Amino acid sequence: AIKGHNIMKGYYKRPDATAASISEDGWFRSGDLGRKDADGWYYIVDRSKDMIIRGGFNVYPREIEEVLLTHPAVSLAAVIGVPHDSHGEEIKAVLILKPGATATPEEIVAWSKDQMAAYKYPRIVEFVDALPMTATGKILKRELS
Repeated sequence: AIKGHNIMKGYYKRPDATAASISEDGWFRSGDLGRKDADGWYYIVDRSKDMIIRGGFNVYPREIEEVLLTHPAVSLAAVIGVPHDSHGEEIKAVLILKPGATATPEEIVAWSKDQMAAYKYPRIVEFVDALPMTATGKILKRELS
């Protein structure tokens, strides 16, 4: 939560979005999730809007992406939640492989299962040649499915 004269007044022509993110006393809820380390330093670690709820467990895509990027064949990773009948959402990894690298979805799932908690590893893996990005290089996850 952020408050100050330098914070936006609201979303342009979106009063409902403004009301949902700015409290009556002026606190703006950015949607960023952070942590504080033992030395008192704060770190932004993810976005609440990106959070996946799988079978009642909160899964933060950035955490999964960071692990996937340690796989020797993976160049870039985007993790999203996709609808699932019994779990609410399922974890899907959309990956770009390094030039010359090979892997199968099954190999990535098996490797991930050894690296992450049982509720976190992606059950669905898709390989793509490129990910949709903004002009500043941020992955447009809303365009993935």
